[in-house]
Amino acid sequence: MKAIVVTQHGKPEVMKYMDIEIPKISPKQVLIRVEKTSVNYADVKTRYGNKGSGKVPYVPGIDAAGEIIEIGSEVHNLKVGQRVIAFPTKGSYSEYAVSNANLTFPIPDGVNFDDAAACPIVSFLSYKLLADIARIEKGETVLIHSAAGGVGTTAIQLARILGAGQIIGTVGVENKVPVAEKAGADFVICYEQEDFAKKVNEMTDGKGADIVLDSIAGDITGKSLECLAKYGRLVQYGNSSGQDGIIKTSDLHASCRSILGYSLGTTRKNRPESLRQTAKQVLQYIENGQLKIEIGHRFPLADAVSAHSLIESRLSTGKILLDVR
Repeated sequence: MKAIVVTQHGKPEVMKYMDIEIPKISPKQVLIRVEKTSVNYADVKTRYGNKGSGKVPYVPGIDAAGEIIEIGSEVHNLKVGQRVIAFPTKGSYSEYAVSNANLTFPIPDGVNFDDAAACPIVSFLSYKLLADIARIEKGETVLIHSAAGGVGTTAIQLARILGAGQIIGTVGVENKVPVAEKAGADFVICYEQEDFAKKVNEMTDGKGADIVLDSIAGDITGKSLECLAKYGRLVQYGNSSGQDGIIKTSDLHASCRSILGYSLGTTRKNRPESLRQTAKQVLQYIENGQLKIEIGHRFPLADAVSAHSLIESRLSTGKILLDVR
């Protein structure tokens, strides 16, 4: 089968398009003929050796959409011919991929492969952050950093679906403002040009945001506390800045505010069963037309190098898809 293989750690050019053997499945796994897969920033970090096991060579990619062509002897809730999304065990930038049955989810008839392939990471993560970790309540103000990215545009929509009263997004460059606005943000702040904490406090009459979704870390985390409301929840789920945020305990107890952490990767590994209801819910939103995953760019599988160069440039918007077939 054709696949992208990372031959050594480094820049996008270390990825090679080549023939490798179709993987074998165990009794609790399924073999999927991949139609499409998405590019996530985690793929970039792994390629540089900053995330995951660090062993090369390997096939990158953490989610896929396709059709089951083989099931293990102990798999009873899935069947051959079923369209599914999955989090494969050993990469998804390939014509075939193996996934554990408990991380494989049926695609409803009303959802096409494009939307299915774009959704697993961004929609599962956004839903967990808002519904399960922050426990959003109707009417609350939500501040979403990196609001023009795949997770950001999805979280904006899900915040609205889940009853947010006001949604504020931040972006790093001015030309990304329209993307977050199109997704449904009420206000978008370019934090390179304005003090976002001051602006959020002004917009909320000094109350601040009830929920902050932070994937940047570094100075952004500390700054976010300046506009986090009493009883507010700051959910930290990444560090795209490459720096750790500094939090003082004195900023928490008297104001009854919380700092929460979440990793979809850790959850896939340790609590995969918690994602089944998440999958059912977000796919229902997509099928009903309530949630639309922004697909910003497409590349053929053979051109994965260009896809990675784009996501690394920070100039991409929405999801990047790789067409496998």
